[in-house]
Amino acid sequence: MTSKPFDLSGKVAIVTGGNGGIGLGMARGLAEAGAAIVVVGRNETKSIAAAAELSRHGVRAIPVTTDVTDKAAVAAMVERTLREFGRIDILVNNAGINIRKPPQALELAEWDSVIRTNLTSAFLCSQAVHPAMKAAGGGKIINIGSMMSIFGASFAPAYAASKGGIVQFTRSCAVAWAADNIQANAILPGWIDTDLTKRARVEVSGLHERVLARTPAGRWGAIDDFAGIAVFLASPASDFVTGTAIPVDGGFSIMG
Repeated sequence: MTSKPFDLSGKVAIVTGGNGGIGLGMARGLAEAGAAIVVVGRNETKSIAAAAELSRHGVRAIPVTTDVTDKAAVAAMVERTLREFGRIDILVNNAGINIRKPPQALELAEWDSVIRTNLTSAFLCSQAVHPAMKAAGGGKIINIGSMMSIFGASFAPAYAASKGGIVQFTRSCAVAWAADNIQANAILPGWIDTDLTKRARVEVSGLHERVLARTPAGRWGAIDDFAGIAVFLASPASDFVTGTAIPVDGGFSIMG
């Protein structure tokens, strides 16, 4: 391990869904640790604003508007990153959506949309960055799962399936790419205060009260709670950590 195990100076990170929510919280941590950031998202205005904010940490940050469910678009995003920065060291697969319906009410198109956005995008992006990471002698892949990687939820069948898949996909990459010095790990967020969960609190009656009652920390998470775990999993500090799925949930998952 280096003498500065959490230093990301000179590293380049791609963060999908990095223009808001947990993705932006992680991008802030990576930028503060010295990494240049490629903010990938579909909302160009939000991505431009996020890149401008991140650049105030003294690093270079650029917005790249990309549909991460499209293989050609992902390839173009990776090519642009290499053209602009010359390397890719860190990939955060954070892009995600949810459609809250019970299994019997979910349309096939809705199922496909959630699976493509949450799971297929992680496959496409990971596959696309692998050659650059291998050529550079290593890299870090951080996939964003969920408490639904562990628990069932009557109102989130496609989301839960995608997030369970994220954990197994992470483990597969960890094993397959260990020889390339690429570590792959997953983060399992609990109930975090984001735009997505604001809608959930409207759509799922009593959710706010149930979350507070079950969370030992006694609060919803904040996006900046993900800065530290992002830096750890992206830095030399985690060089012997791979294939894990780490809850960041204020203790929600350990409560009976």
